[in-house]
Amino acid sequence: MSDSEPAAKPQPQVSHRGRSAAPIASSNADGEEVPEFEPFGLMPRGPPPLREFLDIWDVNMLRNPDEVNKRQHTTHLYANDHLIVRRGQEFQLKVTFDRPYKPSDDQFAVEFVIGGSPQFSKGTYIPVSVASDRQSPWAGRVLDSADNVVTVGITPAPDCIVGKWRTYVAVVTPYGIRRTRQDESRDVYILFNPWAAADSVFLDDSNEREECVLNEVGVIYHGAFDDVSERPWNFGQFDYGVLDACLFIMDKAAMPITNRGDPIKVARKASAMLNSRDDDGVLVGSWSGDYTYGVAPTSWTGSTEILLNYSSSKMPVCYAQCWVYAAVFNTFLRCLGIPGRVVTNFFSSHDNDGNLKTDIILDENGRIDKQRTKDSIWNYHCWNECYMSRPDLPQGFGGWQAVDATPQETSDGMYRCGPASVQAIKHGQICFPFDAPFVFAEVNSDVVFYSRNPRDGTLEPVKVNSSHVGRMVVTKAPGQDTRRDITDQYKFPEGSPEERTVLEKAEEYGCQREKAILTEADVELDMPLIEVRVGDDFELKLEFNNKSGQARTGDVYVSGNVVYYTGVNSSEFLFKTPKVTLDPMKAEKKVIQVRSQDYMRKLVEQANLHFIATGKVKETGQIVTAMRVVTLHNPKLSVQVSGLAKVSEEMFVTVEFTNPFKFNLEDVYVRVEGPGVMPPKYKHYSLILAGSSLTWTESFNPRREGPTKLMASLDCAALRQVYGQAQLTVMP
Repeated sequence: MSDSEPAAKPQPQVSHRGRSAAPIASSNADGEEVPEFEPFGLMPRGPPPLREFLDIWDVNMLRNPDEVNKRQHTTHLYANDHLIVRRGQEFQLKVTFDRPYKPSDDQFAVEFVIGGSPQFSKGTYIPVSVASDRQSPWAGRVLDSADNVVTVGITPAPDCIVGKWRTYVAVVTPYGIRRTRQDESRDVYILFNPWAAADSVFLDDSNEREECVLNEVGVIYHGAFDDVSERPWNFGQFDYGVLDACLFIMDKAAMPITNRGDPIKVARKASAMLNSRDDDGVLVGSWSGDYTYGVAPTSWTGSTEILLNYSSSKMPVCYAQCWVYAAVFNTFLRCLGIPGRVVTNFFSSHDNDGNLKTDIILDENGRIDKQRTKDSIWNYHCWNECYMSRPDLPQGFGGWQAVDATPQETSDGMYRCGPASVQAIKHGQICFPFDAPFVFAEVNSDVVFYSRNPRDGTLEPVKVNSSHVGRMVVTKAPGQDTRRDITDQYKFPEGSPEERTVLEKAEEYGCQREKAILTEADVELDMPLIEVRVGDDFELKLEFNNKSGQARTGDVYVSGNVVYYTGVNSSEFLFKTPKVTLDPMKAEKKVIQVRSQDYMRKLVEQANLHFIATGKVKETGQIVTAMRVVTLHNPKLSVQVSGLAKVSEEMFVTVEFTNPFKFNLEDVYVRVEGPGVMPPKYKHYSLILAGSSLTWTESFNPRREGPTKLMASLDCAALRQVYGQAQLTVMP
C-alpha cells in the first residue's frame, strides 16, 4: 500500500456507436424532455380539440416534513425540500383538475421517469394508472375525490430503482396523451425500505433499524482490544446536500441506472467509489503523516463536509484512513436506506493473499530479524456491515454483510471489498462472493514465529499464536453510547471443535495454515496492560512463569517501537536484553523503565508504542514471546453549550483546550459540528504555547428539534486524536 494514493488517470471516452442503439443510462442527473402532448397518430392541422377533456391545474406532492408522506416513510429528518419516500410503501399526492374527476369517462395516470432514454421494459419509465383494469408495476389507487381534487395513493415496487424520479400526470384523450410540464419541485426521491418486508434490506429488529438507519451520531472504536478508545462521528445522512452527493457517487461511477435497485450491487460499487485509487472516488488515502495538501484523517469530525466537497468539486477529497472510509461509507448506506454500521477489528491481519499466516522471523538466538519480517498486523481496522438478503447465495447467508472501502487489495480489478456474508465467514464458506477469503483472513490469521537457519536460509516454525489476530470485533450498541462485542458473529470460540471444523473448511477453499505440531513451551511470558498518557514515563513489566520442575535460564530481547496504527514500524526507541533465571515452578517479574524523552520525539500519527519480547530458553531451545501495544492517551477537549436550546434560536458552543506539554503546538486545526444543529466549522491556530490555553466560541441556530450532539476535534502534526463532545436536546 502506498502512503498516498495516486490520482487516477482520466479514462478515454468510448462511443457506444455500432454496438448499441443508445448509451446505457448511467446518470440520475440526466433527463429527457417528455412531450406535453403525445399524439396517437396523424393529426389534423391546428391544435387538437381537447377542451372537453380533463386539464391538470396543479399537482401537490405533499412533500413538507409535517405532511403525511415524510412522516409515514420516516424521511422527515432529511434537510431536503423534495418528496422523499421509501419503496414498497404507499405515498400520496393530490391532483387538481379543471373539473371534477369522472372515473367512468376520464382516464389519467401518474408517470415516473428516471435517467436518460427511459423505457418501460427497463423499469426506468413507470406509468401508474388508477384504474383497476389496468396493470402497472407499481400499484395506484384513488384514495379520495372531492370537488376538483383527487388524492392518489402510489406504491412503488419493493425492488424498484433507487434514486431521483421525475413525475408527470398524464390524461388520456382520443387524440393523444396530454401531460404536465416537467417541474423539478415534483421530483421524488425513492429510497430502500428496511421497514418493508418485501424489500431485500428489510430489518425486523426495530432497535437495530433505528440505530443503523436513523441514528446520525456514531461512535468509532480504536486503540487496543484491552484498552479501547472511542471517538464520536457525525454521519449526517440527513444533512442538506448529502442525499444528492450519494446519488452523485453512483453517477460518477457510471453505474447503470437499472442496477440501482439491487443493494448488493450498490454496496459493492460504493466500496470501490469511496476510495480514489482507480476511479476518482471520494477519498484519497494517506498513512504518511504529511497532510499538507488536505485535511489530516484524524481532524475530520463527520461525513458531511467530505461528501459536499466531493459533489461540488467532482474531485477526490484529501485525506482518509480506515475509520474515515468506514464512517463516510456508513453515511452513504444509511442515507439511501440500507442499514449500516461501522465495526472495528482489533489486531487485524492484512495483505496476506488469503494465506492464514502472519510471519515473524527470528534469528538463531530468538531475536527478531527486522530485515526479513515484512508482515504487519494492524492494531485495529474499521470496515462496515450492511444488512440485506442474499438471493445469490444459499439459504441462511443473508443478514449482515461485510464491506470495506479502505483500498488494500483489488477485487475483480478494482480496489474494493464485499459484500461478504458474515455468516459465511463464520462457517468457513469462503467460496461465496464477494471477497470472503480476505475478510476471513483478517479475523483468523495465525501469528507464526519462524527460526531462520543462517547457513541455508530455511525457516522452521517454533511458535504459533492462533488467538492474537481478530482478538475482538466491536460495534456501537443500538440506542446507547456503549460498545457491543460481535466477535462471535465472525468466529467460533478459540480452540472449540466448531472452530477447528471451520478452519478445515476454509482450507478446502484454498486458505493455507501452518500445520506444524509444536510442543508447548514450559516457560510463559506475559506483558500486562498499562494505561499511559502522552508524555508520561512508565514501567513495562515482563512476567515470567516457569511451569517445569527444573530451573530455566535465557536471554530475552525486548524491542520498543513507535508504530503506525497499521502495525508498520516507524522507529525503534528502546532495546533491552535482560537475562532471566527462573527457579522451578516459580514466577518472576522484570521491570523496564521507559522514559518519555526516548519516545516523544519519535511519535507518529496516533501515538502507538509496540513492545515485543522474544527469547530462547537455553535448556530446551524453546522460544518464548509476548507482544503488547500501548496506546498513549491524549488530553481531551472541553465542549460547552450555552443559550436557549430551541429551534432557530441563537446558541453558542465553546471549545477549550490547554496544551499540557513542555513544547509548543504548531499549525493546529480545531473543528466542530453537530447533526441538525451546526454545519461543520473550523478554526486555525498557528501556535499554542506550552502550558497555554485556547478558547473558541461559535454561534449556531438549531434547525431541528430533538436530542443531538456537538462534536469537536483538535489536530496538529505533534498531537492527533484529540476529541470532545457535548450533548443537547433542542426544543421545538
